[in-house]
Amino acid sequence: SGAAYTEAELRALADVLLKHPHVWTLTDDMYEHLTYGDFVFKTIAEVEPNLYERTLTMNGVSKAYAMTGWRIGYAAGPVPLIKAMDMIQGQQTSGACTIAQWASVEALNGPQDFIAKNKAIFQGRRDLVVSMLNQARGISCPSPEGAFYVYPSCAELIGKKTKSGKVIDTDEAFCSELL
Repeated sequence: SGAAYTEAELRALADVLLKHPHVWTLTDDMYEHLTYGDFVFKTIAEVEPNLYERTLTMNGVSKAYAMTGWRIGYAAGPVPLIKAMDMIQGQQTSGACTIAQWASVEALNGPQDFIAKNKAIFQGRRDLVVSMLNQARGISCPSPEGAFYVYPSCAELIGKKTKSGKVIDTDEAFCSELL
């Protein structure tokens, strides 16, 4: 969605989770390096260390390192959970190819300066797309705090008629009209 939780939002969520010790947290931090403006990326375990033992964090090299399609991801969490995941994963796949694994190691351990450059390019593209969508009559589009996806709303167009007189009664109908 491009939405990202602020430290205050994570704190509020953590306060609820602390009251429910049977509930685990799964975080998808794939876009941690692709946040914009003055947004500061934080994990829930950073905000509330008491949740560390019941938090599974997932990440990978696809987005920040532009390695989509390489299918390299990783998880961090409590040792018993990671061991159980390893047992299941070992039965589900034969593993990622060696070249992709070593390329990922180099990406993670190598120079990181290109991430900021790519992020600036993505932000420029995001700003352009959001600006153009918001200039379109009946469309509103918030700027995502992270990632490079946008989710415009066509709610103002529901119930309107096309030039041919057809009523746009759903978002699906709106999309069909665009095609």
